[in-house]
Amino acid sequence: MASSGPSEHQRPTLSELSKLIRKDSSNKPRIMGIVNVTPDSFHKESRKDKNAAINAALEMWDSGALWVDIGGESTRPGSEEVSLDEELDRVIPVIEKLKKIKPNGLISIDTKKAEVAKQAILAGALMINDVSGLRSKEMFELVLSEKIPVCIMHMQKNPENMQVSPYYDDCLGEVCEYLFSKADDLISQGFPKELIVLDPGIGFGKLLNHNLELLRGTERIRRDGFSVLHGVSRKSMIGELTNNKSIEKRLPGTLAVSAFGQLNGIDIIRVHDVAEHVDLTNVLSAIVNE
Repeated sequence: MASSGPSEHQRPTLSELSKLIRKDSSNKPRIMGIVNVTPDSFHKESRKDKNAAINAALEMWDSGALWVDIGGESTRPGSEEVSLDEELDRVIPVIEKLKKIKPNGLISIDTKKAEVAKQAILAGALMINDVSGLRSKEMFELVLSEKIPVCIMHMQKNPENMQVSPYYDDCLGEVCEYLFSKADDLISQGFPKELIVLDPGIGFGKLLNHNLELLRGTERIRRDGFSVLHGVSRKSMIGELTNNKSIEKRLPGTLAVSAFGQLNGIDIIRVHDVAEHVDLTNVLSAIVNE
């Protein structure tokens, strides 16, 4: 029988959706686990085939992740786009299977393609994570029509060339200008502000000094109440700060960034290592909240 669309998956209310993309009542960030159904993502241990991706997502939920973010196209520096059919074939069966196993599990679709996002929503995804920052008119219109949470990320240029001499006169200002422009365009056309998440795009067309500036700029990025997401897990900036080229040894540095994010009110942290981040957020919350 043909799919009847998103209505066959019971959606939370607007108020409930808003709470799912904001830090919790203890000021702990929501944890989003990274599930890469790809052969070429930058962190080798995160690359999964379909069956492994399903098991990884289930384990992340069991470990305490609220969201799992499923992507079928690597956006590491120098990566090239995959075809629409290939990306659909990678992610849709995974989402469909996960919704059968865990109907209430929260899934975000990590894609630049509107058709992938559309099919993922039909399969049960409840958030669109667009690393291209709604550059596509089709993606913009899909977001407007679906009215589910959307993460708008800033990226200078494209994955294949974004790390070739990135330059800004005012990195934080320029990133905010872009993100606010896209968010305000959505809001002006009736999209609920409380469903918008802004991601400064750490490592996407940025040098180390740019990344540090953006990490310190949470309150400016938040503006008048936007949710903010950080995706820093095991990225090259951690290697630069620790003089460690091994991606496998960047977890401690990642945890440091996540702790800083929690202390500065980040709403969502997107990570490879869910269990370790659950421990971090619980311990830090116990110390800070008297």
